[in-house]
Amino acid sequence: MSLLQDEDRKQVQQIFAGLSNPVKLVMFTQEFECRFCTQTRELVEEVDSLSDTITAEVYNLALDKEKSKEYGIEKIPAVAVVGDKDYGIRFYGIPSGYEFSSFLESIMNVSAQDSGLSETTSSFLASLKAPLHMQVFVTPTCPYCPRAVSLAHKMALESDLVTADMVEATEFPQLAIKYRVQGVPRTVVNETMHFEGALPEGRLVAELKKKLAAA
Repeated sequence: MSLLQDEDRKQVQQIFAGLSNPVKLVMFTQEFECRFCTQTRELVEEVDSLSDTITAEVYNLALDKEKSKEYGIEKIPAVAVVGDKDYGIRFYGIPSGYEFSSFLESIMNVSAQDSGLSETTSSFLASLKAPLHMQVFVTPTCPYCPRAVSLAHKMALESDLVTADMVEATEFPQLAIKYRVQGVPRTVVNETMHFEGALPEGRLVAELKKKLAAA
C-alpha cells in the first residue's frame, strides 16, 4: 500500500525532476522491526521509486554491523541522506507529517550540493575548530519543527565538522527525557547547549558563537 496519496506522488515527482546529482537514502532497521520501522522503510522505498536519481539501501542494524559502524547508527529507524559523500544528515524516526517536507528538502539540498546558507553563516562554520553535533527533537504534528531541522541539516551540508539529526521525540522517549524535551522543536548541541523553538539562521549562529566562546 502506498503511503503517499496520488496527488502527493505527482508533486514529489515534479520536485525531483530538478535533482541534479545522485542521492542515496541509507536506512537502518532490524529483522523484528521497531514500531515505526516498517512504515519508515516503506516511505524510503516509495520515495526511491519516484526518481532515478535516488537510490535506497536498507540494512539491518544488528546484522550489518560494518555498515552501522560506518554511518554511526545506534538506534532505529534511521535514515542517512548521502550525496557525493556522507554529510552527516540523519533522520531518526519516520519523517512523516510536517517532517516529510524537511526530508524532501534535505534530499534536494544534498543533490544540489548547496546549503543555501548566508555568507555570514558559512564563514562561521568555516571557522569551527571542533565538531558540532546537533539533535533537533520534533514531532510530526509540529509546523515549526521543519525549519529547525532544515537549518541544522544545511549546516551539516556546509561543514564537515557538523552532524545533524532529526529525532522524533515520541519514538525515542528515553532521549526526550534525557534532554528534558518539554516542547518542540528543541535543539541540543554537543550535549551542553540547548535552543528552544525554530530560531532564525542569524540568531542561531549568534547564539552558537556566544555559547562556544563561553565554553
